[in-house]
Amino acid sequence: MSESTHARIPAAPPRQPLPLMQLILVGLQHVLLMYGGAVAVPLIIGQAAGLPREEIAFLINADLLVAGVATIVQSLGIGPLGIRMPIMMGASFAAVGSMVAMAGMPGVGLTGIFGATIAAGFFGMLIAPFMSKIVRFFPPLVTGTVITSIGLSLFPVAVNWAGGGSKAVSFGDPLYLGVAALVLLTILLINRFLRGFWVNVSVLIGMGLGYVLSGVIGMVDLSGLAQTEWVKVVTPLHFGLPTFSLAPILSMCLVVVIIFVESTGMFLALGKITDREVTPGMLRRGLSCDAAASFVAGFFNTFTHSSFAQNIGLVQMTGVRCRSVTLVAGGFLVLLSLLPKAAYLVASIPPAVLGGAAIAMFGMVAATGIKILQEADIADRRNQLLVAVSTGMGLIPVVRPEFFSQLPGWMGPITHSGIAMATLSAVLLNLLFNVLGGAERAAMAGPSPSH
Repeated sequence: MSESTHARIPAAPPRQPLPLMQLILVGLQHVLLMYGGAVAVPLIIGQAAGLPREEIAFLINADLLVAGVATIVQSLGIGPLGIRMPIMMGASFAAVGSMVAMAGMPGVGLTGIFGATIAAGFFGMLIAPFMSKIVRFFPPLVTGTVITSIGLSLFPVAVNWAGGGSKAVSFGDPLYLGVAALVLLTILLINRFLRGFWVNVSVLIGMGLGYVLSGVIGMVDLSGLAQTEWVKVVTPLHFGLPTFSLAPILSMCLVVVIIFVESTGMFLALGKITDREVTPGMLRRGLSCDAAASFVAGFFNTFTHSSFAQNIGLVQMTGVRCRSVTLVAGGFLVLLSLLPKAAYLVASIPPAVLGGAAIAMFGMVAATGIKILQEADIADRRNQLLVAVSTGMGLIPVVRPEFFSQLPGWMGPITHSGIAMATLSAVLLNLLFNVLGGAERAAMAGPSPSH
């Protein structure tokens, strides 16, 4: 066995239960990391649909409820659903462009979006068994490239947060940079000088110190907290019965295919991090859970759901690889959906605090991809070209989001996703160079010399 195989040094053995308090704290870290992304989608769609503030808040709580239940099912495994790995679920950004367009279409609106989500979720459950068979097209060369691209595509989000967020009046203000630096430095120092429990909760400690500092210097906005209700239950079909139109349904079905491509890459990445081989059966269960969550989401006033890439970085960062952590995190999300005041407090975390933590964690995702690439024949020029082109394709939507703006709108879910672009490129180039070209290279090599 190679030395690199022994280089894995997790802070906790794989799937080993943690003490209760440590389990709660690490689970809370997962919630804090994904919360911004979880609430962003309903916030954007609610604003596009022209909803009042209280109805947008309801959309957010609905999303938290479905995300929490889906996270529990994905992590625990119930019936034919759930990959049984430490996965966090939430509303997918892949559908945002399509849904914003639907929100302004006559006769579609929110109920049309929910109807398309239900139909697309059902479509996803039908095709999940077939999509799960594509795992053989993801050797280490492709997997490493995709995972590296996931980290690189997430990194601009971390930088944006660290600079104060997209809505910051003075982006890059030294106060924002100082808070982000404090969070990052705290995480680094804990990982350098401490071990065990402290490493597992290093992100939470860093974010906690950053939040306190932000509060002292006036960066935490709690206006409106007093008017927020203590308890509110999410009810299904709050906006009326879903409606079904062909064009929105087709658009959302395409989104589900893209979500499956992204989720496949993330599941394989997590398998590498947790030392578990992701079999076609596991992949089928994971993709089926993604689709089922989207199907249910349409009835509960929310949108297509998928696995969250940023939380994979936290698994790698802390070394805590037991799924009980995400089970606890899913419980937190359900609780937050019932307690609007608690959800409000979590939402008040300044972007700079999130950015300091995300720089480390998103970078860890890219580092994992680079490590996996070491298992491939990266000295081969064709493989180098595959990595180079696929990584570049994945960065196009990140560097210039409008690059493909002149292409047909139905291509948006693909061209606006760096993860999808990198994955499709890596799979196709691997087929061209190593599958279809494998026989050609063998023939050129000639018979092996006899001894």
